Order: sequence, then C-alpha cells, then structure tokens
Amino acid sequence: MTETQILATPVGYIHSTENFATFDGPGVRFAMFLQGCRMRCQFCHNPDTWDLQTEEMREATADEMLAEAERYRSYWGKDGGITVSGGEALLQVDFLIDLFTKAKAKGIHTTLDTAGQPFTRREPFFSKLNTLLAVTDLVLYDVKQINNERHKKETGWKNDNILEFARYLSDMRKPVWIRHVLVPTLSDFDEDLMQLDVFIKSLNNVDRVEVLPYHTMGKYKWEKLGRVYPLDGVAEPTPERVQNANELLHTADYTNYKVREHY
Repeated sequence: MTETQILATPVGYIHSTENFATFDGPGVRFAMFLQGCRMRCQFCHNPDTWDLQTEEMREATADEMLAEAERYRSYWGKDGGITVSGGEALLQVDFLIDLFTKAKAKGIHTTLDTAGQPFTRREPFFSKLNTLLAVTDLVLYDVKQINNERHKKETGWKNDNILEFARYLSDMRKPVWIRHVLVPTLSDFDEDLMQLDVFIKSLNNVDRVEVLPYHTMGKYKWEKLGRVYPLDGVAEPTPERVQNANELLHTADYTNYKVREHY
C-alpha cells in the first residue's frame, strides 16, 4: 500500500464494541459504537459518545474492525452480522462506506443504527449516504419523538429532516426497524404515540416496530462527566404504559422480518 493510499484510508473513531450483541439487529452481532453525536437527548445513556474525539476512544480502520469482528463470526449463524451504532454513526459516513463495502464483499450482513439527524440532501453528504445505503442491509431507525416541538425539547433539535430521511428510506424500500424510546414526561403521550403510528403506517419498508422503555442505567455517566442529569427523579415507565405504547403503535403487526439473502 502506498503512502497516498494510507492517507486516503478513512479512520473510525471507536467508542466501544460488543462481541455478542443480541439487541442490535437480527441474530447475534458484533456491534460497534462510534464517537460523535449532535443531539443532546435528555435520556441518553451514552453521553460519553457526544464528542467526536476523546482521550478514551480509539482510532481504527475498516480492515482492523472487520478483522476484530470476524473472530466471532462462527457465533453469528445465518442471521447475525455487524451493527454500527453511536453516538450517531452517520457523522462518520466515510468510515462507514469503507467498512460496509468491505463487509459486503465478505458476505457479512450489515446493519446501521441511526437517529437520522445528519440527514440532508446537500452534497457531498447525500451522494455518500446513497453509496452507504447501497451496502446496508438493514437500518435501525430511532424516532425519538414525532411531535416537532417536543422533539426539540427532548433532543435539542427539530425532527423535520429526520422524518424526511424516514420517508426517503421508504421510497427506496430499504428495510427498517423503527425504535421508539418511551420516556415519561418526554415521549409517553397517547396523542404522540397515535401520531407516530399514523406516520409509521405511511411508510412501506417497516419490518419491525420496537418500544424501548427508558432506563436510568446511564445516569452515572452524566455524573462522571460532571453533567447534571436532566431526568433526575423521572421514574422508568410502568409495564402498563409500555403495553399501552405497544398497543397504540401496533407493534405486534410488524413481525415479518427475515434476513435478506446476502451470502
């Protein structure tokens, strides 16, 4: 490899990995969590991923991360593969393109976990995004809040471009799992859940809808970083409210996901 090629190789800023992830897409997966996120979700359990670069993170190339992932390939079975999350993975789109392109060449199922906040049709991002989606098998799409004003309160950003990205994925029929974190006082409102249900039904690419109950396990990270935890005192949703959300979002109707042939 020449010096020019080395310099041109995208480097990923890696927060952490999980070798046997079972909640980040189908099957058993190798999950990578990247640094960097623009949103400031009040319920975030990984605020240590917000900065794009930190002293604790590591830099790695796609080849290095794939070599690490493939050590566990025998455990994936026919459904597993790799998932890249964050932070917000799309902030490192060049690294993702390199990683997923090489993964697909090896017959590895690729899943992108994103909240869609970086989405824009401006160049060069839009062309890069399309290159990435061409080698992405599944998108885990985190819809924080369907109500625009509440979304801004919850995350610091409005959701216009986020919902636009969801529609774009629908237009291209990219398989998607919709995920919604249920947070008392922020996203657990019947009227919002019903509006989200209508929005999801307007899409033609949704294979699964998941309600993720808010938890406080990341609170200690806020304290470690010297940040005030904004939801101090907010209890986790009751089983009744979780069931209510599942019913209003009709999650039981989305059970047809099958891993697309990729070997």
